[in-house]
Amino acid sequence: MAEVLSQQEIDQLLNKVKSGEEQSPTQGTEKEAILFDFRLPNRISKNQLRTIRNINENFAECFASFLVTKLQTIVNINVTSIDQIYYSEYILSVSNPACLYTFDIKNTDIKGILELNLDLALMLVDRLLGGNGNGTKQSNVITPIEQKVIAVMAERVMLDLRKSWQIIDDMEFRIERFESDIDFAQITSQSESVLLISFEIIIGEQSYMMNLCFATFAFDKILAKLSTQKLSTIRATKHGGITTDEIIANNLYRTYLPVIVEFGTAKISLQNLFDLEKGDIILLENSIADEHPVKVGNKLLFHGRLGVSNKHKAIKITRKVEQNIKPE
Repeated sequence: MAEVLSQQEIDQLLNKVKSGEEQSPTQGTEKEAILFDFRLPNRISKNQLRTIRNINENFAECFASFLVTKLQTIVNINVTSIDQIYYSEYILSVSNPACLYTFDIKNTDIKGILELNLDLALMLVDRLLGGNGNGTKQSNVITPIEQKVIAVMAERVMLDLRKSWQIIDDMEFRIERFESDIDFAQITSQSESVLLISFEIIIGEQSYMMNLCFATFAFDKILAKLSTQKLSTIRATKHGGITTDEIIANNLYRTYLPVIVEFGTAKISLQNLFDLEKGDIILLENSIADEHPVKVGNKLLFHGRLGVSNKHKAIKITRKVEQNIKPE
């Protein structure tokens, strides 16, 4: 049971508080005030940043697959950070000289910068031109020939970005120009905020950095779409209103398969095979009037007769082979 204070004890406590001998419960240690800058460039919410991270993770996976085929080595790309900072802060973080490609999105005011680490750019040039990626260069300036080689990578980045952003909208990313000095790659004013997406590219045992910098002032329309859509339910706009089964079926219908028509068979000795010369005729075991087997992917599926269609040799399907086709 809680102890009940008498009136005298209550008066003594109040006197001590008034005299300063004992602090009241509300007079604890004051918390340190934290200054808040209302100019902070936090124009993008956490949910929108989460969606942007998922989009760029998809981009990283696509671009890594492309680098694997080009470089013939193991490549991993990770999204290390997504920050909202002032453009002036980003300018201070860029080295000089640098490897920068400015780009825009067609029919929008959105501009951005693709920044490749100089070591990454020079390594890519070395590997794409047949080297092992361990070459050294006295100057860090990117030459016009090297710019052409790196432009292939930059164009691929734009293509993979377009594929990744299709879950929001069909946006065409276009390279504008190459810049080696950040002062000439002006995409917004220094007091405006930018969205900086940093990637770590691991090629073999080496690690490199790549950055994507977007001017966020033009992101309003895209941010509105990000806030109204759920990443788990949206798909690329070109597939809007189509079920997954229909997408798979359409892709299967466009798949090419080898079709082989067997005109006839014959048996000859090995000696006769060695004695064959140009102009010799091999007598087949079947006649012209016979049906010829038509194989699709080494499976006998049809029979047909030879003919001509639009001055091209052709075969007319006469019947389908009725059999249970079991997968190998």
